[in-house]
Parts: sequence; C-alpha cells; structure tokens
Amino acid sequence: MFEIMIWAGAALSLVGLAGLVWCILRVVRARRAKLDDDDMRAVLQSVLPMNMAALFLSAIGLMLVVIGIILG
Repeated sequence: MFEIMIWAGAALSLVGLAGLVWCILRVVRARRAKLDDDDMRAVLQSVLPMNMAALFLSAIGLMLVVIGIILG
C-alpha cells in the first residue's frame, strides 16, 4: 500500500512540475512579446491560479512520497 502512495505522490509531483514549467513558458513568451503594462498584468493574472495549483500539487505529491517512505 505504501509503495502505491510513493508512486502516486511522485506522479502528482511530476504533474505539478509540468504545470510550473507551463507557467514559466507562458510568462517568458509574454515577456518576449514586449506587451504593454496592462496586457502583461492580464497574462500574469491568468497564470497565477495555475501556478498556485501546480505548487499545491507538487507539495502534496512530495508529502505523499515522504509519508510513504516513513511509514513503509
């Protein structure tokens, strides 16, 4: 059971990491486009919820891995 918890946590962390990479790429593209201040703010506001969700998934996944290792 704990092995499943470890692998599920690792998968969840990888999904979170992929979300963080997507957020970084989206902001880099917006910076390269030399958007004006209002458009850049709109892009950043649209990326922020995804960034927070990706961080949350990564943290939960890492917690699952650690708990699985400690209890297993």
